[in-house]
Amino acid sequence: MDQQNASAIQRDVEVITTHVNADFDALASMLAAAKLYPEAMLALPGAQERNLRNFYVESVCFMFNFVKVKQVPFERVKRLILVDTRRLDRIGPFAKLAEDPEVEIIAYDHHPDSDQDVRAHWQQVRKIGATVSLLCEHLRENNVELSDDEATILALGIYEDTGSFTFVSTTPEDYHAAAWLLGQGANLSVVSELITRELTAEEVGLLNDLIHGAEPLNISGVQVIVTEVSREGYFPELAALVHKFMEMENHDAVFALARMEGRVYLVARSRLHEVDAGVIAKALGGGGHPSAASATLRDMTLVEARAKLEMALHTHINPSISARELMTSPVISAPPQLLLRELPERFTRYDINVMPVVDGQDILGVITRQDVEKAVYHGLGDLAVREYMTPGVKPVAPDAPLLEVEKALLEQRFRLVPVMENGEMIGVITRTDLLNTLLERPLISESIGEGEAAPQTIRHKNIANLLHERLPKPVVTILQQMGKVGDDLGEDVYLVGGSVRDLFLRSDHLDIDVVVEGDAIEFARAFAQGRDDLRLRTHKKFNTAKLLFDSGLTMDLATARLEYYMSPAALPVVEHSSVKLDLYRRDFTINTMAVRLNGRQFGLLIDFFEAMRDIKEKVIRVLHNLSFVEDPTRVFRAIRFEQRFGFRIGKLTEALIKNAIKIDAFRRLTGSRLFGELKHILEEESVTPAIERLNEFKLLRVFHPALQLTAKQLELLDQAEETLAWYRLSFIDKPLRRWLLYFLALADGLDEQQMTELCQRLGFAPKLREEITEMRAKALRCVNVLQRRAARPSQTFELLRPLGLEFQLLVMAKTSKDYAKKAVSQYLTTMVRVRPELGGQDLKAMGYLPGPLYKQILDTLLAARLDGQVQTRQDEIDLVENRFGQRKGELSY
Repeated sequence: MDQQNASAIQRDVEVITTHVNADFDALASMLAAAKLYPEAMLALPGAQERNLRNFYVESVCFMFNFVKVKQVPFERVKRLILVDTRRLDRIGPFAKLAEDPEVEIIAYDHHPDSDQDVRAHWQQVRKIGATVSLLCEHLRENNVELSDDEATILALGIYEDTGSFTFVSTTPEDYHAAAWLLGQGANLSVVSELITRELTAEEVGLLNDLIHGAEPLNISGVQVIVTEVSREGYFPELAALVHKFMEMENHDAVFALARMEGRVYLVARSRLHEVDAGVIAKALGGGGHPSAASATLRDMTLVEARAKLEMALHTHINPSISARELMTSPVISAPPQLLLRELPERFTRYDINVMPVVDGQDILGVITRQDVEKAVYHGLGDLAVREYMTPGVKPVAPDAPLLEVEKALLEQRFRLVPVMENGEMIGVITRTDLLNTLLERPLISESIGEGEAAPQTIRHKNIANLLHERLPKPVVTILQQMGKVGDDLGEDVYLVGGSVRDLFLRSDHLDIDVVVEGDAIEFARAFAQGRDDLRLRTHKKFNTAKLLFDSGLTMDLATARLEYYMSPAALPVVEHSSVKLDLYRRDFTINTMAVRLNGRQFGLLIDFFEAMRDIKEKVIRVLHNLSFVEDPTRVFRAIRFEQRFGFRIGKLTEALIKNAIKIDAFRRLTGSRLFGELKHILEEESVTPAIERLNEFKLLRVFHPALQLTAKQLELLDQAEETLAWYRLSFIDKPLRRWLLYFLALADGLDEQQMTELCQRLGFAPKLREEITEMRAKALRCVNVLQRRAARPSQTFELLRPLGLEFQLLVMAKTSKDYAKKAVSQYLTTMVRVRPELGGQDLKAMGYLPGPLYKQILDTLLAARLDGQVQTRQDEIDLVENRFGQRKGELSY
C-alpha cells in the first residue's frame, strides 16, 4: 500500500543546487540557472563561504526562490539542476536525489571529470574560468534580461573564479561573459569592493601561483596534487587559499608547500580515505585530521621539503609491499677477478641482464650485460670484472618498503639492489621485478626503460618563461616558427644539449642545437622556404643542416640519431632514432635535456636522465660505464665543463677516467681530435685550473710524454692569463689566437725537437708547425736580450717586429723584469704606430736615387723617431743630409 502511495505522488518540483561551501561562482551560477528555469527552487546543500554572508549578496538573493534543504519536498522532485559541480560527494543531502532513477539530472560545470561525478541526463562541461560564464552564453542566446543587481552578482562569480582575469585558467569566454554582464548593468565598483574584501592582490597572486605550480603525482594508483609557492612575508590566509584552490580545480587531495619568512609550511587537504592528511602531516612534524592538516618545517629548503613530503606520501599511501616480497632468490653473482669474456655465457645461461659482483659476503658493485658485451666487443675481454662494474650499490633490508626499493634501484641509477639479512645476501631485486609490481600498483608516473643513467621518471616542466627571459626575442621567435613547421610536417622538434643546459646555468653561450624526429635536411628546407634572411647548408652524410641568419645567428639542425662505435676511439656510426636515444648518445647527463618546440607544448622540458638533479648537485656524470672507452675525448670535455661551471666530476666518472688512462684509450685518437679538445680547453675563460686538472690525471702525457706542469710552467700560464687581461684592456684591435699563447706557455719546457713532435702529434698543418718553430726561437732570443738590460725603443722595435702577436705576448709573459714588460707594452700600444714624416717621394725630391738606400734611410729615421732623436720634419731632413750626404735637389718645407 505504501509503495502504491509513493508511486502515486506527483513529481512536479525542480531544484537548483551546487556544492557545499558555496563560493561566488556557485551562487552566481545558481542565480543564472534560475533565470533559465524560473519555476525551480534554489537550495544550498550546506554552509556557504564567509564572503557570501554579506548584506548586499543576501538582499539580492532574497528576490529569488531560495529555500532551506528541509523545505525541499524530495519525494516530489522531478529534475535536479547541478551548477559548478557534478560530484556526488559534494552536494550533501541532494546526493540521494542524484541516485534516484526517476530524477532527471542536468549539470553545468567547469571542473574536470572525476570518478565521483553523477550520471547526468544532460550536461554542459567545458574548461573555462567560471561556470557562470557558461550559463551567461545561454542567457544571451535566450535574450534573458538581467537587473543591475543580478548582473553584478553574476560578474562577482566570474571575477572571483578567474582572480579578476589573472588566473591561468581564464579563457576568452570569461571575458565575453563579463563584457555582456557589464552591458546588462553590472556594477564593477561593488564587484571590486566584495572581491577585494575577500582577497588582496597578494593573495590573488599567491592563489594563481598555487594553480600554476600544481603537479600531479600518481602514488599507488591514487592521484594527489603537490604545489609549491615562495614568499618573503607570511600569509595567514594560506590555508583558505589552498582550500579555494582545491575547490576551484576539483582536486581530491592537495599538498601545498609554501616558503614564508625562512620556514616551509605544509597545508594538506584530502577527500580520499586512502590519503590521510593528518598521518602524512604528522610524518613531517605536524598533525591534523584525515581531511585537513598542516606542518611547519624549519631549517629546510623547498627542495628538501618537497623530497621529504614525497617520501611521506609514498610511505603512508602504500606501505604494504616489502623487499622480501619482491626479491629473486637464489642469487647469481660474479667474483671481481673473473674475466669479462667469461661473463656472457653466464648471462645467457641464467637469462639475466645484471648481476652483483661479490667477494665473499662483500657486495662490491653490479655489472650489466650491456657493459660486458661492449667491453668484449672493444677487445677488453681479458680485463677483470672489477674494472667495469658500477660500485657503491647499497643493499636493503627484507622489510624495506616499496619506496625504499624504488629509490635504491632508480634514484641511485642501479639496475639491481641486493637484499641483506644478518650480513647475508638472501636475494636481489631488479628493475624488471619493480616494474612488474608497478604495472599493478604504480608509484611513479612514467618509467623510461633501459639505460645506465636512466632515472626513475621522465621529468616534465614547462620553461617557456625561462626561454623568453634568457634568450633574445628573435631567437625565441625562430624557435616558435620551427615548432610550427614541425606541426605542419607532423614531426617533433626539440631544442637540445648545451643550449638547454646553459639556460639553467645562466651562461651566455648561444649555441643553438635543434633535433628533429624526422629528416633534418627536409625540415630545414621547409623552414627556409620563402625566407630571404638566411642561408642553408646541408651535410647529407650525417643528415644535418646549418641555418646561417643575416643577423649573425647560426643554428644547427640534426636528425634524431643513434651512434655506436666499431672500435674504441673511432668516429661513431650513425643511425636514425628517437630524441631519447639521441640524447642517450651524448657525453654527460647535464647535456641530455630537451625542450619541445611544437605548438601547444612549446617550452616543455624533457629530462630523461636526471640532468636537472646533476645541475643542482653540480656534478659531471657520464651516461654509461664504457663512455670513455668509446670516445676518450669525453675525458677532456669532462674536465673542461667541470672547471667552466665550477662543478665536480662524480666518483664513478672519475674512476672511469682513470681506467681510460690505464688502458691507454687515447692511443687511437687522431691528432686533429686531440688538438680540437685541447684547443677548446685553451680557449676557456680560465685555463690554468683545467690544465692543473689534466696534470692531476696525468693526461698531459697523452699529448707528449715530456709534457708536464712544473711550478715554472704553472707560473708562466698565470702570467699568460695576466698578459691577456692586459691585452683586453688595452683595446688593441688585432685578431688574437688565445689558444696559441696558452699552448706556447704550456709547452715552454719542451726543447725544439720535442716541440716538433708535439705539433706533429696534434696534426698541425705544416705552415703552423713552421710558424711555431721559427717564431718560438725568435721569441726566446728576444726574451734573453730584453732581460739583460733596458733596451732603447728602437732596439725593442727591431726585436719584436718580426714576431706574430701571440709570440710578442709570450715575450711579455715570460720576462720577469718590469722594464722589459713595459717595453713590450709600449711597442704594442705606441711604437707600432710611429712613422717617419719623410717618405720615398721626399727622398727622391732631395736627390736620392731609388733603391736599397731608401729602406736604410727610412729605417734610420724610424729608429731616430722611436729614440726621440728627431721631433720635426726639419729634424729628419737634417739627419738624412748629415748621415747620408747632401744631394742635389730641392725639398719644400
